[in-house]
Amino acid sequence: MTTTFVFLHSPAVGPSTWEPVAAALERRGRAAVIPDLTGVTAGGPPTWPRVVEAVRAAVPETPLVLVAHSSAGLFAPVVKEGLGDRVVACVFADAHVPPPKGLVQAAEERRLEFLRARAGEDGLLPRWTDWWKEEVVAAMLPDPAARARVVAEQPRLPLAFFTERIPVPDGWDRVRCSCLWYGPPYDVMAEEAERRGWPVARVPGGHLHQMVDPEAVTGALLKLSRVS
Repeated sequence: MTTTFVFLHSPAVGPSTWEPVAAALERRGRAAVIPDLTGVTAGGPPTWPRVVEAVRAAVPETPLVLVAHSSAGLFAPVVKEGLGDRVVACVFADAHVPPPKGLVQAAEERRLEFLRARAGEDGLLPRWTDWWKEEVVAAMLPDPAARARVVAEQPRLPLAFFTERIPVPDGWDRVRCSCLWYGPPYDVMAEEAERRGWPVARVPGGHLHQMVDPEAVTGALLKLSRVS
């Protein structure tokens, strides 16, 4: 049975961040889906049940490889639990690597200070690309058309998203797990993955490098997931 790659984008951005890699996989005869997570924070916390339901609604009845980017990595364990034995591998691509069990949240205290300073009176943050200077975003997404797509589909996340406690089911990582990283600060996540004995690979680039060099990222994902 064909294995389907399921791409989990960060709730701070949107599905277009994985579209080039999904297209590269499809050119190689692989199946890929990108559940839309841009609306999961509507209605307030907890967000994670809506993430699980959005993914469940989007995936076919095939073996699945979860590929999580950025903060979506924190939701991979509950998504894997929600999908059951269909999940055959999890790849964390420039993503947060969750602990083996317990609870996690999307931002530590130092990051929360940065975010609190940017939140409006309504508790909402600016769009993610508005957190950074224009030249920083342009360096990360040098193609103007791609940058425009990313900017247009971003939601404004509530500050509460970053303090929500997300459960990490015990045993979620018994499935094959691996880590792909592009650059700092995700070298720290790569080191943690190595400590756990996971396969680790690097494709050097910025945080959205899957949009810049989708072929290199696709090749790395195939190797790490062992879906050749």
